[in-house]
Amino acid sequence: MTAASGKRLGKVLVQSGVISEEQLQSALSEADGRTLSSVLVEQGVATEQKIAQAVAESMGLAYVDLGGYEIDPTAATMLATDLAKRHCVLPIKIQDDELVVAMADPANIFAIDDLRIVTGYEIRPVVAAESDVVASIEKFATMNQNVDEMVSDLDETSVEQEAEDRAAAADEEAPVAKLMNLVVTEAIRQGAGDIYVEPLENELRVRYRIDGVCQEVVRSPKKLHRQLISRIKIASGMDIAEKRIPQDGRFGVVLDGKGVDFRVAVLPTVQGEMSVMRLLRRDAIMMSLEDLGFLEHAMGQLLDAINKPYGCLLVTGPTGSGKSTTLYAAINKTADPKINLITVEDPVEYRLEGLSQVQVHEKAGLSFAAALRSILRQDPDVVMIGEIRDKETATIAIEAALTGHLVLSTLHTNDAPSALTRLTEMGVEPFLSASAVNCVLAQRLARRLCSECKEAYTPDPAALDRIGFPYDPDNLPTLYRAVGCKRCSGIGYKGRMGVHEVMTVTEEIERACVNHASGDEIARIAVSQGMKTLRDDGFAKVAMGTTSVEEIMRVVV
Repeated sequence: MTAASGKRLGKVLVQSGVISEEQLQSALSEADGRTLSSVLVEQGVATEQKIAQAVAESMGLAYVDLGGYEIDPTAATMLATDLAKRHCVLPIKIQDDELVVAMADPANIFAIDDLRIVTGYEIRPVVAAESDVVASIEKFATMNQNVDEMVSDLDETSVEQEAEDRAAAADEEAPVAKLMNLVVTEAIRQGAGDIYVEPLENELRVRYRIDGVCQEVVRSPKKLHRQLISRIKIASGMDIAEKRIPQDGRFGVVLDGKGVDFRVAVLPTVQGEMSVMRLLRRDAIMMSLEDLGFLEHAMGQLLDAINKPYGCLLVTGPTGSGKSTTLYAAINKTADPKINLITVEDPVEYRLEGLSQVQVHEKAGLSFAAALRSILRQDPDVVMIGEIRDKETATIAIEAALTGHLVLSTLHTNDAPSALTRLTEMGVEPFLSASAVNCVLAQRLARRLCSECKEAYTPDPAALDRIGFPYDPDNLPTLYRAVGCKRCSGIGYKGRMGVHEVMTVTEEIERACVNHASGDEIARIAVSQGMKTLRDDGFAKVAMGTTSVEEIMRVVV
């Protein structure tokens, strides 16, 4: 920042009341080649954020907190690092054929002209704190440098043959190994649930799913794709030469003293093989039911079902709704050296000490049904079945529940009442399933509002009426909505919790099931007996300020 620009900034800060004239003169006298803003921050007179906000207001521009802003990697990598550092600028997104650029000094017209010429876009400046711009430039510079080095190394070695692919992918010092380590460690540190490695027409794209929502983290030349997939296959124990059929595998890493398992699936697509790596944190299996966000009434019903010596507890919901985590939490509740507890899973997601876990192997003839038949000869007290998929597995599970075993399993249905009708559709006699099933839990995962930045507001009654939110017209509730800050990376949400629907199978529900009642009819009976639906449970958590109306409407049908 030049002396002229420093004086111009000082004038703005004095006029906006951020600093006094005396403080400005003192800072200018101590500048000695440093920027005015850095001197003011060092003296404790003003924060960088206050300075940036004052500049933005004086120039009629938007202020952006980069620490909590989701920067578009495509935009951020458009500018050479040396040019970005020279002008202290960073493109953050492309919008309406304009390049939105975060700048510490938006009055620098020379920088704006340079950016317009280099990028070919019209420039829309926004104001950000200088240190935030510098930190963001360094972050993307490191990522670009890593990828550029890898591509350069690949160009030098010209790896084309299968044998060379295998050797390069297996080499811990190879550039592709560095890329995979970068992707994996960043995913763990950012709390991702899945990593997507996807080939596009001309690029390789890597995305993380964080709190249930996908975020793009890097794009690189497609020439990296083949070796990266080979590296993933080798780490996961897959056949590197087989590219025509889907494959599954797993590997584990330890980062910062914590173990993380990765369940990996590779799928052929028209652009090449894509890979999805699901992160299974070993500390997640230590979660208790109390940690999963159950309301008191739902928790009581669930504990009643778990504490019974026999019967079936079913957990239902779509893929990625936390069913396995809930089952493991239930296992932690029932685990006791006096109890023989065996699981049969496909795949075994979490490996627990002191627990007998069976991995399904269809090609070898070890199906869920075959494993169950053998397990029941081991005289178990509790049996966990990863998923009920077919009539044979369902029949054996129901018979086990009727003959003195506590059976825990999952089923794919949209709500709790539909579980009984789903078993009937599979071919299980209604009188058997109605007698065997003690309780059905349906669940979804909703994002928690960030506690640091969530904003209270009074909702519009008409909006509440449209979605059926219960409220007192004379006393409108105070709800909360997402805003975004550094802690939550500008998303407004941090972490997830369960939204639950617990249905205890009563005599009335048993009779309805035997009479081939529909799921809707069973639901009406359950609600009349006090069952809280997924939406009811979600709205209760909205009223508690834990999540937002928008999030519940996103995850609950």
